[in-house]
Amino acid sequence: MRLFVSDDAAALACGADAVAARAEAMGHEVVRTSSWGMHWLEPLVEVEAEEGRIGYGPVLAGEVEALLSGALEHKRIGDVAAHPFIARQQRLTFARAGRTRPLSLDDYAATGGWEGLERARAMAPEAIVDEVTISGVRGRGGAGFPAGIKWNTVRQAAGARKYVVCNADEGDSGTFADRMLMEGDPFCLIEGMAIAALAVGAQKGFVYIRSEYPHAIAKMEAAVRLSAHLIAPFGIEIRTGAGAYVCGEETSLLNSLEGKRGEVRAKPPLPAIEGLFGCPTVVNNVLTLAAVPWVLAHGGQAYADYGTGRSRGTMPVQLAGNVKHAGLFETAFGLTLGELVNEIGGGTASGRPVKAVQVGGPLGAYFPPSLFDTVFDYEEFTARDGLIGHAGIVVFDDSVDMARQARFAFEFCAAESCGKCTPCRLGAVRGRETMERVIAGEARDANLALVTELCETMKFGSLCALGGFTPYPVMSAITHFPEDFAR
Repeated sequence: MRLFVSDDAAALACGADAVAARAEAMGHEVVRTSSWGMHWLEPLVEVEAEEGRIGYGPVLAGEVEALLSGALEHKRIGDVAAHPFIARQQRLTFARAGRTRPLSLDDYAATGGWEGLERARAMAPEAIVDEVTISGVRGRGGAGFPAGIKWNTVRQAAGARKYVVCNADEGDSGTFADRMLMEGDPFCLIEGMAIAALAVGAQKGFVYIRSEYPHAIAKMEAAVRLSAHLIAPFGIEIRTGAGAYVCGEETSLLNSLEGKRGEVRAKPPLPAIEGLFGCPTVVNNVLTLAAVPWVLAHGGQAYADYGTGRSRGTMPVQLAGNVKHAGLFETAFGLTLGELVNEIGGGTASGRPVKAVQVGGPLGAYFPPSLFDTVFDYEEFTARDGLIGHAGIVVFDDSVDMARQARFAFEFCAAESCGKCTPCRLGAVRGRETMERVIAGEARDANLALVTELCETMKFGSLCALGGFTPYPVMSAITHFPEDFAR
């Protein structure tokens, strides 16, 4: 028989290699594919049958014999693409997820790969930028800055050399879309970078991947070797970061690429004018660049037809934490936070009531169920003192202590600060100490007032988003869960 098993890191962590090895030892053919993103069902195994690929999950190594003998019907998923979790999605960036072999050029070309690059090669740089601008693609890893504006700035900037840098330093808790894309569809990212190079006149690109992603690094290095002739004369180099969270900030990342200490640069000048090695540089997140091949292949307006308001296209939402259906859900902007958590995520894995969800990583705001009517788009979240960031949603049930979560935000910032600016370097430490006094019951009102004032200073005085966004989880916890600070 022929079986399909993912070699995604999440599947491997759940035992996918052992499942594959057991099936091969029994004499069956095993094809390693990308992941569907249904992490609560990993290891997910598909068996080739007359009616197509039939999914089962989660399957343990000791259950392979039972699976192939028909004794595992209680774990039958059926056609995975028809599962409600997948069928409800609008997959553009992750259209190949679960369907193709990650390092197969044949699979990539057979599913529309390189079509966007071929179209871009027949266009003027201005026309490529226009398509990206029309699409409304914005930064998918931070503040949501329009990609078309950034590209046009680099295109018009004077410079003997220009670069395209992919920020793959995915460090936010509860996020894994960048990793999934690089491990499951690496040629898509390479194609997006090659299109960006044509648009701005760049000669070389770098992918900066955090060291905690060994599988993604290996896949990207192999994919670059396999596709080098297809994107020439543009060349891509893979660089490994040392795990500093602050290197997810674009100027810290550029310093690290140059072999310097990973600390924030003051702006201006912007990286689009003076970036890597002082040259005009496009710095985009993995998901931003991976959206570009679809945009060029189908047209900017076709992409802009998805979404709502100024938030156009789709967003790969990552559901994590205490949630029943953890995984990746790509959808057009416009669903509410409540729909994502309760309908798609299935509520908490513990079965207890949802108390809070943190959106946007460890520096994102905490939203209570009373705000679950918030539409998932950039402007709606900004209006409610939140941020989408990398679209990671971490769910907490009613056993969480939000005062301790507020303390953790300061602790995290103190540990990860590059130390260049005073509000972040000292403010995080003083904030942690003050929150510890609040938790201990010492002059709660006075100390909470001090925390509020400190957050104002960090928000408006920090050089980058590490110190500037730390007030989001702290103040949202104080505002929405005051009972946890009065104990």
